[in-house]
Amino acid sequence: MAGLCNPRTVDRRSWILLGVLASVWGASYLFIKIGLEDFSPAMVVFLRTLLAAVVLAPLAFQRGAMRGLRPLLWPIVLLAAIQVAAPFLLISWGEEEISSSLAGILVASAPILTALLAVFIDREEQPSLAGGFGIGTGIVGVALLLGIDVGGDSAALVGGLAVVLASLGYAIGGFYLKARFKQTQPIGVVTATMFASAVLVLPVALASFPSDAPGAGPLAAMAALGAGGTGLAFVIFYTLIADVGPAKASIVAYVAPVFAVIYGVAFRDEAFTLATLVGMALILGGSWIAGQARAPATRAAADRSHRARPPAPEAAA
Repeated sequence: MAGLCNPRTVDRRSWILLGVLASVWGASYLFIKIGLEDFSPAMVVFLRTLLAAVVLAPLAFQRGAMRGLRPLLWPIVLLAAIQVAAPFLLISWGEEEISSSLAGILVASAPILTALLAVFIDREEQPSLAGGFGIGTGIVGVALLLGIDVGGDSAALVGGLAVVLASLGYAIGGFYLKARFKQTQPIGVVTATMFASAVLVLPVALASFPSDAPGAGPLAAMAALGAGGTGLAFVIFYTLIADVGPAKASIVAYVAPVFAVIYGVAFRDEAFTLATLVGMALILGGSWIAGQARAPATRAAADRSHRARPPAPEAAA
């Protein structure tokens, strides 16, 4: 993992992997929308987390990343609830009322909420004045999408707020991950939290088990979402971290929402208005500024922390 400490420049292979990862993660919201045609939100979450865990487990065991996690069983369960099970459920519930493209854009607000929470709970991540501007810009973008793009539909507004709340779970989970899992390999923690999330949501999934056999389209969407968009995508993400470093790998978080919009418009005939464009620009721009701009007094300490440990790809998950 030498690439984590001394990242190389982004070569052609890494750019290709970045593009593939952004396109796969961006498609996750489309797959959720298709899966919801025959599956409940809880069943969608159960299938995607279980399949992701099955894909990730061989690599995690091969790297010995599962060793030392047994004493962290309950922290893993808590992390799974905060950062995976609850956010995934909220996104799936939200997509019953809003478009997949809008969901993909709203999830990109996670760095904004992370920077906002850092003011109160993490000195190393506290934003600078420019970061505060990014937070404000992103909040304006969220308000624009919820106030205009949902067209005054109360159900759509609730759905959009559910997706924003999911982003809050990603943000809170990121701080907990940083504080509680410093000595663990990220891919081991991700694998364990996926298994734990599947167990947590299983009772609700069984209670909403489909009465009729699901169609081929929703089944294929769940396979692609779990094995590809949640499992294989993490393998690619950690490969990029090793090759080019966490900062460059995080670029994918700002490209994936664009793919979500493209897929939604192309395959679901979802509306793409001027408000959508402006809101997306404000959220992505604000997220980038908020994520990059830290207070000078804490920047050096934060950089050391980030070099020592790759970031959790909570928004892109």
